[in-house]
Amino acid sequence: MSKQIKQMEMDALKNTFKDVRDLVLLSISGLNGPTDNQLRLNLRKKNIRLQVVKNSLTRRVLNELGFNVDQPASYWEGPTALAWGGASLAELSRELENQINELVKKNAKLKDLVKFKGSFVDGQPITFEQAKSMPTRAEAIGRVIQLALGPASRLVRQILGPAATVAGQIKTLAEKKEDTAAAPS
Repeated sequence: MSKQIKQMEMDALKNTFKDVRDLVLLSISGLNGPTDNQLRLNLRKKNIRLQVVKNSLTRRVLNELGFNVDQPASYWEGPTALAWGGASLAELSRELENQINELVKKNAKLKDLVKFKGSFVDGQPITFEQAKSMPTRAEAIGRVIQLALGPASRLVRQILGPAATVAGQIKTLAEKKEDTAAAPS
């Protein structure tokens, strides 16, 4: 491959991945054409893209884009496909796993053909299992709101608890006074 062609490929990869910070690396080399096409179509419906890449060129491009590609050498062994898109890395990872599991249910031979190699979150490598267990954006926002509202709701309960008791006692005393005032007549 000539230097010009390599440079053109690297430029195309730079344009593709310039705004991408979260990736999942996997091997799908054993999939036949129709199965591969079905996987890509299902992922595209979820706004997830899948591209098979040349490892050496991709490592160079991702390194230039600020990814830490040197640590997990196992990520770059054998044929590699990159998946990106979705709202978060967790959503991307979970959807990829769901789609692969659906394909495996239809054809058990595919189980050994598709392998998840790892992930990158904000340019830093993590395992695929860690990527799946991360919260999605909506889950993270929900947790923050829960943490913010938790102390305030406890404070309100602590203030209202004794106040409700005192109010109940005052009401009882007022009812007793009404009963005693009504009894002498």
